[in-house]
Amino acid sequence: MTVESDSVLIARAKEDPEAFGLLYERYVDRVYNYIYYRTGNHHDAEDLTARTFYRALKHFHNYVDQGAPFIAYLYRVAHNVVANWHRDRSRRPVVSLDDLLVSTLEHDDPRSAAEEKEERERLLAAVRRLPPDRQQLIILKFVDQMSNAEIAQVMGRSVGAIKSLYHRTLIALREELGAEFAGGEP
Repeated sequence: MTVESDSVLIARAKEDPEAFGLLYERYVDRVYNYIYYRTGNHHDAEDLTARTFYRALKHFHNYVDQGAPFIAYLYRVAHNVVANWHRDRSRRPVVSLDDLLVSTLEHDDPRSAAEEKEERERLLAAVRRLPPDRQQLIILKFVDQMSNAEIAQVMGRSVGAIKSLYHRTLIALREELGAEFAGGEP
């Protein structure tokens, strides 16, 4: 069975919206992962992933291939959906008991599970305090494991600008987490 290229699927999807389903199947996991790391909640990530593909399909007739991979278009749509979600969402904290239970079951020692979860949450909280472009960079680099050239295409910047932003982002995270530990945190 031959795998159709994105450009062939895009052309088909312009005439037949059901062909968009093949693009959905190809990219839903990557978009979900991107959104999950921006929200930290599986339920919100599922909802926002659905909104992303709904919005992409709704405006698909306006899509023009400009040489960037189709996933770059989906990441832009997802970025906007997540930005709107953050803007509209109230500031009340949400504690996921499902995540705590899964984390505890993965370890024999509940204490080490709690410490690992706390450390992961501290890092994710620091990433979420970054400006949106830096959050996107971290997710594309470490979750999607994209190269600097691929990230540059997705973010619409030069490779040099991505390298510089990456360097400044890591320094900012190191300083913030170092200050947090120096401030009396364990």
